[in-house]
Amino acid sequence: MTLQRSLVALVLLWGAIYLASTGYPPALLDDADTVHAEAAREMAAANNFVTLYANHIRYLEKAPLMYWSVALSYKIFGVNEFASRLPLALATLALMLTTLMIGRRLFDERSGFYAALMVATSVGIYLFTRVMWPDVMLTLFLALAFYCFLRASEHDFAQPSWAYGIYLFGALAVLTKGLIGAVFPALIIVGFLLLTGQLGRLWQLKLFTGTLLFFLIAAPWHLLAGMQNKTFFWFYFVNEHFLRYIGKRYPADYDTVPKYLFFTLHLVWLFPWSFFLPLALKYLPFRVRHLHSEEKSRLFLWVWLALIILFFSFSTSQEYYTFPAYPAFALLIAHAISEAEKAWPLRRSKTLFIATQVALSLFCIAGFIAGGLAYWKTRQLTVQGDISTTLARNPEAYALSLGHILDLTPQSLVALRLPILGTAVAFLLGGVLALLLRLKNRHLAANLCLALMMAGVFYCAHRAFIHFEPYLSSKALAEAINRDYQDGQLIVLNGEYEGGSSINFYTRRMVYILNGRQSNLEHGSYYEDAPQIFLNDEEIARMWAEPRRIYLFTDALRLEQVKQNLPPPIYAFAASGGKLILTNQPSQ
Repeated sequence: MTLQRSLVALVLLWGAIYLASTGYPPALLDDADTVHAEAAREMAAANNFVTLYANHIRYLEKAPLMYWSVALSYKIFGVNEFASRLPLALATLALMLTTLMIGRRLFDERSGFYAALMVATSVGIYLFTRVMWPDVMLTLFLALAFYCFLRASEHDFAQPSWAYGIYLFGALAVLTKGLIGAVFPALIIVGFLLLTGQLGRLWQLKLFTGTLLFFLIAAPWHLLAGMQNKTFFWFYFVNEHFLRYIGKRYPADYDTVPKYLFFTLHLVWLFPWSFFLPLALKYLPFRVRHLHSEEKSRLFLWVWLALIILFFSFSTSQEYYTFPAYPAFALLIAHAISEAEKAWPLRRSKTLFIATQVALSLFCIAGFIAGGLAYWKTRQLTVQGDISTTLARNPEAYALSLGHILDLTPQSLVALRLPILGTAVAFLLGGVLALLLRLKNRHLAANLCLALMMAGVFYCAHRAFIHFEPYLSSKALAEAINRDYQDGQLIVLNGEYEGGSSINFYTRRMVYILNGRQSNLEHGSYYEDAPQIFLNDEEIARMWAEPRRIYLFTDALRLEQVKQNLPPPIYAFAASGGKLILTNQPSQ
């Protein structure tokens, strides 16, 4: 497949999956999504590109590059969902194209195209770019750093000037997600050179001048942030890096995934391409010295993914932390598929190749049967109200990215019938057609069929999110407040800020926080110039009796507790997704 055709196909696929979803579904979510969007909005509004603020409180734990990109997007397109998601969507496209370049350089044109196709259509990359996390940007810069290393080390380090790209993109990775942006390139490159007996070549990678370039790019923001915020260096480097890694960070407001899930869920995040992982395991290196070019390339990719996974195995870990390893997985699987396709006429590896495709197709057929049964069982059921009225609560599972799936009940499937049916049909068509095309030796068409199947699945996921939106976002409640709000009135969130952060983002107003001085805003709240927005039960009770109107956001499960601490009258103002707005004055 020519480079031009590859680029056209990949851009079209990216447009259908990622660009089309930047402004749809319409709401950003509570928690990280709108916390980070609000930090970027306040950055753009104040033109302060050094110190991050969320709800007018210093938000010192994050590196700035993602927020710079979103703030710039707001300056160009205005503050909206499209502008919020566009930088991550563009980073995903850039990651696809970078993976294409690496694959073409290391192996061949088809391997590069397949790897980029996998980046576009793997479940994990799609899922972990639905929330405003910087991991896709981090992965992009790491992949570019590794591309530069591979170019610099070609032909016995004949092009050492490429090494400057390692330091450039490593610095950008540091500005995206902290010190791991420098740790991963150093760890992986040094580890690879050590394994291959080339550690002495390290000096050919422009160590002195490259390090100067790295600090020239990465240091200024850190120095400025330290000068503007007196506790920045301890909080950012010690608390947010070292103590978080060993599980001692304060406040301990993050969850961790059990290790067995941390490892095995990679099969989910790389679906559907993880079914072909056995083909890649055939090329697992059993020697590390005296390798020819292709063997050395595969070894580098194995070192890339293994060290990232191993690094987080000793830390408090979330599933998406190993996102930077996904391109290496994609490249190894893509190369293995390409090699199996080349060997098809010679019947080498044909049995394993067919077996993996049959297994994937059987899984897709099983998905179709399960989806069809769910649709049939719920075809005559109806539900009153939004989906939140049918869901169970399983907060112990919310550390998982898909933890809210466990909230589903048979009644909640009623609202999701059409997305479930669409997903089932996509699985059936994609799984069966891919197998038939594979058996006819039409391998490129088979892989494109799987990619289009996942595009259909992702479209159905977009549709399903519309029903979950009231449950996961408080945008509807914020809009109700906006229609009624007058200057001087107060908005109060009951509990930690993250539980109702979309109220802050969508009202564009500072919110007060009741019994929630914790989590991400706690450290910044102790600065002398921080607004006094944290309230206790006695303070809210006194303010409730004042003549100015108060909008109190709370989860419906806490309603009775809230009522016990407030003096009458208490009026219900709005409700959505299992959440309420109470006021101390009747609606006009």
